[in-house]
Amino acid sequence: MAAAIDRSEHRGLVSRLTSYQTFWVFLAAILACLALALLTDTFATERNLFNVSRNFAFVGIIALGMTAVIASGGIDLSVGSTVVLSAMTVAVLMSGGFPAWIGIPAALLVAALVGLVNGLLIAYARMPPFVVTLGMLSVARSLAMVLSNNKMIYEFGPDHGFLLALGGGSTLGLPNPLIVLAVLALLTGFLFKWTRWGQHLFALGGNEQAAKLTGIAVGRLKVSVYVFSALMAGVTGVLEVGWLGGVTTNLGQAMELSVIAAAVIGGANLAGGVGTAFGAVVGALLIEVIRNSLILLGISTFWQGAFVGSFIVIAVAFDRFRNFRSSE
Repeated sequence: MAAAIDRSEHRGLVSRLTSYQTFWVFLAAILACLALALLTDTFATERNLFNVSRNFAFVGIIALGMTAVIASGGIDLSVGSTVVLSAMTVAVLMSGGFPAWIGIPAALLVAALVGLVNGLLIAYARMPPFVVTLGMLSVARSLAMVLSNNKMIYEFGPDHGFLLALGGGSTLGLPNPLIVLAVLALLTGFLFKWTRWGQHLFALGGNEQAAKLTGIAVGRLKVSVYVFSALMAGVTGVLEVGWLGGVTTNLGQAMELSVIAAAVIGGANLAGGVGTAFGAVVGALLIEVIRNSLILLGISTFWQGAFVGSFIVIAVAFDRFRNFRSSE
C-alpha cells in the first residue's frame, strides 16, 4: 500500500514537472550543451564556457525585468536603448573624472527615470505599452547620442580599472556578470513568490479589472514594474561598459528582441499572469547556446534570428496547446 502511494506521488511529481514549459526549455539547453560538447572540441573548453556564461548573463539580467513586465500584461521595447543610455551615463561621468561610486548610481538613476516615464504614461495617461516603449526606444538612444556627442568613450578616469574588472573580470573563476545575474535572479524569484508586490503583479496580468476590484493600486504597481525593468537594463549597461572597455551608441541595438525571446521561451505568457525568474534565466541560456553553437559549427550567424524566432513560435504554441488541454 505504502509503495503504491509512493509511486502515485512520484508520478504526480513527474507529471507536474513536465507540465512546466521551463522544464522543457532547461532540458533543451542541457541537451544542446551535451551535443555541442560531443560535436566540437571547443565548446567545453574553459574559455568558451566562460564566454557563454558571461554573454548570456547580460540578456538574462534584462530578461528578469522583461518577465515582470510581460507577467503584468505589458511589454517594454525600450530596454536596449536604456542599456546604452545607462552605459553612456557612467562612461561620460567617469571619463570626466568622477569616481565609480558617483557614476554607477547616476547611471542606474537615469535608467530608473526612463522606467518611471514609461510607467507614468502607461498607468496614468493610459497609453498602450507598445507605443510608449517604442517611442522611448528612440528617445533614450537619441539622448545617449547627445550625451556623448555620438563618440566612442573608452577612458574612464581614476576608476578605469575598477569598471573594467566589474564587467569583464571574474570572482572564484566565475564571470562577475554571471554572479550579478545569480543574485538578481534569486532576488527577483523571492519578489515574485513571497512578496505582495509579486502577488499583485501576477494578479494584474491575469485580470486587471479584477485586480482593481480587489483594491490593488494598479497605477502605482504598473509604474514600479517598468522602473524595475529599466533598472535591470541599467545594471546591464554598466556591466557591458566594463566588459567591452568602451561604449558607442550602437550598444544594445535590437537587444530587446533577444530579451523578449528569452522571457517568452522561458515561460512568460504574452497575455500576462505567468512568468518566473528561473524561466528568464533558462531562456537567456538557451538563446546564447544557440548563438554559440552556430559559431562553433561554422553556420552563418544570419541564421540566429531564424532559430530564435522558431523557438518563440514553438514556445507560444506549446503554451497554447497546454492551456487547451487543461481547459478540456
